[in-house]
Amino acid sequence: MTYVIHGATGAQGAPVVSALAAAGKPVTALTRNEHAVVDGARVVAAGYSSAADLTDAYRGAAGVFVHLPVSSEEDRKIFAGNILTAVRAARPARVVFSTSGFPIDPAIGGPSATLVAGLADSGVSHAVIAPELYLENLLMPYVIDSVRERGVLPYAIRADFPVSWASHLDIADVAVALFERTDVSGVVSVGQYPAITGPDLAAAFATRLGRDVVFEPITPEQLRTALAPLMGAGAAADVAAAYQVMSTMPGRSITPETSAQKLLGVTPRTTSQWLADVGV
Repeated sequence: MTYVIHGATGAQGAPVVSALAAAGKPVTALTRNEHAVVDGARVVAAGYSSAADLTDAYRGAAGVFVHLPVSSEEDRKIFAGNILTAVRAARPARVVFSTSGFPIDPAIGGPSATLVAGLADSGVSHAVIAPELYLENLLMPYVIDSVRERGVLPYAIRADFPVSWASHLDIADVAVALFERTDVSGVVSVGQYPAITGPDLAAAFATRLGRDVVFEPITPEQLRTALAPLMGAGAAADVAAAYQVMSTMPGRSITPETSAQKLLGVTPRTTSQWLADVGV
């Protein structure tokens, strides 16, 4: 039985493939490119847009790691529906879904919330990984170039806004643990605790780079402008809108009671550890 990993060549799926392969597990990498080469994995071309392809890929799987890509809300709704159709038909032994920081509150709704509710109703063993914000966001050119060139870390949060940051590497660690720990179900929060602020991030960069680095809050509109050339106008506008909503919140901290630290004994990297791991 194999472990099926969505986005196996991307930022979220690739670390999961690597972690499972390092543990000696058989891995099937799902990609849109049938000619892709993924170290430690068998490659299968299957996209979110085909429930039939997903059903074939999930059938007989020991586990499936899935996350919804950054795309239009309408596409994400279709993808969530196709994933649920495939899970119900193929009935893999275990599904681990990473929310990628998107809301899963039924009162708010949205594709991620629909997927979480559908998995709960499917009768298939599953768990939900719930990160807040990804440290990899700080590697976007508008951030890391500014840090290196100006000693300024710009980000679209207030200076006093605490966040339980997590990395894609942390998500992979938790996903592998959840494939093993089938006794753990429901939502598992992933991120640093206590939560840290923008100036805390800047201090970690300063220590790592051996130079002064200060934090600079930017507006969601500035974020949209910075992201549009990288991900397209529509996706950038959606991200900026999410940060506009975030600006009204007190912070984004995980809940200790549902944390990976408590439920799995997996402690996410500090910002300094992450910087060292990714070679900044």
